[in-house]
Amino acid sequence: MNATPEPRPTEWPHKDALLPPVIRELPPGRHEFHKERLMAQIHADTERTTPSARQNPARPRAPWWRRPVLVLPLAACALAGALVTGSALRGDEEGTGLATGPLLTTQVATATTHGTGGLLQRASAAAEQTPLPAPRPGQYIYIESVTANTYVRTRGDDSEVVSEKLHRRQVWESPDGHKGWLVEPGNPKGGITLDTKVDRDAAYDALVTLPKDPDALLRRIYAMSEGQGNGPDQAAFSTIGDLISESYPPAGLEAALYQAAAKIPGVVTLDDAVDAAGRHGVAIARLDEKAGLREEWIFDRKSLTFLGERTVQIQVPRHANAEDRLIKPGTILFTSAVTKRTLVEGMKEAPSQRS
Repeated sequence: MNATPEPRPTEWPHKDALLPPVIRELPPGRHEFHKERLMAQIHADTERTTPSARQNPARPRAPWWRRPVLVLPLAACALAGALVTGSALRGDEEGTGLATGPLLTTQVATATTHGTGGLLQRASAAAEQTPLPAPRPGQYIYIESVTANTYVRTRGDDSEVVSEKLHRRQVWESPDGHKGWLVEPGNPKGGITLDTKVDRDAAYDALVTLPKDPDALLRRIYAMSEGQGNGPDQAAFSTIGDLISESYPPAGLEAALYQAAAKIPGVVTLDDAVDAAGRHGVAIARLDEKAGLREEWIFDRKSLTFLGERTVQIQVPRHANAEDRLIKPGTILFTSAVTKRTLVEGMKEAPSQRS
């Protein structure tokens, strides 16, 4: 493959050089990860300190999206408000309950546009040939993955970049997205409820309503992600990533999503990328130039089935603050590998329990 080097910072357009510093807004779905963590911490703290909370099981829960974080977004902090304890906002293992491990890094691979459309067409064909069965009434969607985040941990006046240990994550969700359960280190023992009255874009019943025609689907994606992220193209790419990762795409939709992604400007190919389970594959990616990070979807090299995703810091953002400058190029901000995606008969039931 003929590699085309990605633009260096000095080659990026400078038309926005006089604009105020860029706040690292997260694309669609990213804020929900922080809501989940914050609400879980609030729930745990309340259970320990407020007996009346145990008498109110109907308190709202945030959806269960998870995504990379460097500094908690203002929207997530506003959600928790004065209820959040200091440890929850620090982002260290004392607040999240997730142990830290070695810093997650990788060699920054060179990307190319050569062959990108063909790779996505082959991935689309592979998805078309292996559709997931539709859930029957009463069934739950079960997704198991290996995942970890990297973030800036601040203790007193000292800040450092740390990564969570790679860990197992189990999610159950009803097809309508209103009932669910999450088991992951850092949450209360036995897991937390994901029940919500909020309609989720990535719930199975919502995905069924999306058009299968790639052009119509892409128009819908742009509409869904309008005003999110660092520009409409990056937001659309991130939204598609959300819809193919921790979700259960109905027959025909996954194939259409890959064809739609091929139409987004700036989408590139990486010859080698590694998911959180250590599996090597090829990747479809897009560089968010304002944030200096690259979102990568990783596919099996032979079967072209989706393996997982990761977000890698490629450049230090031009208007980065002091904490962001601690994140060096090659740092893996988020990594996830889907290890199981299936249907089960009941909430909290693992596939191995089925007869």
